[in-house]
Amino acid sequence: MNELIGRVFRFEKTIFPASSELFGKLATHGQEPKALMISCADSRIVPEQIMQAQPGDLFVCRNAGNMVPPFANMNGGVSSTVEYAVMALGVRDIIVCGHSDCGAMKALSDPAGLEKMPNVAAWLRHGSAAEHIVSTCQPHLKDRERVRAVSLENVIAQIAHLRTHSSVAAAIARGEMALHGWFVDIHAGQVLGLDGDTGQFVPLREDEPLPVALAARSRMATEIVEAAE
Repeated sequence: MNELIGRVFRFEKTIFPASSELFGKLATHGQEPKALMISCADSRIVPEQIMQAQPGDLFVCRNAGNMVPPFANMNGGVSSTVEYAVMALGVRDIIVCGHSDCGAMKALSDPAGLEKMPNVAAWLRHGSAAEHIVSTCQPHLKDRERVRAVSLENVIAQIAHLRTHSSVAAAIARGEMALHGWFVDIHAGQVLGLDGDTGQFVPLREDEPLPVALAARSRMATEIVEAAE
């Protein structure tokens, strides 16, 4: 803890003075984040570091397993964060970000021992579809490969849950919202993105188009395209 407190002092003495103009602007004019990232609470995954974000760039929601509970009338931290990001801050991009070697996904893949953690077990049910898909469609996978497959499917499942939120659904219908599914491979230092057209996760590359799970396109435009096909 002393080491962490030392970093706080460094922020006060060095970091803040060096960025005083930026912090002053944020304090005066408020925040206008470019995206909402829903990521795992794993200490090895730092959204701001991955995106090289400055203060004010990124609105972040972290929880075990990067879960997005389906929309319901019952209040919840993730639901409230999504609603505020979309309706109050006007965020137009939401990223659901999973990662390799995820403890939550290991527990989802093999729930042995969760009987002592009832709250964790209940929370992980939001990812049950991902585990079921892998068990049904890829029953041959074992150990690390199985956990990775569950992690990837969980990103897709949480994007589906995200679309049940009224604020997100309305923004998608207006063509004002794009959804992204990312997977951080800790071992390779690589970020994969979900291509919504192919359903595959592909590496993010500077010289290639960004893979998008659901591109921003109005419902009316979609209906026109479908009618023309």
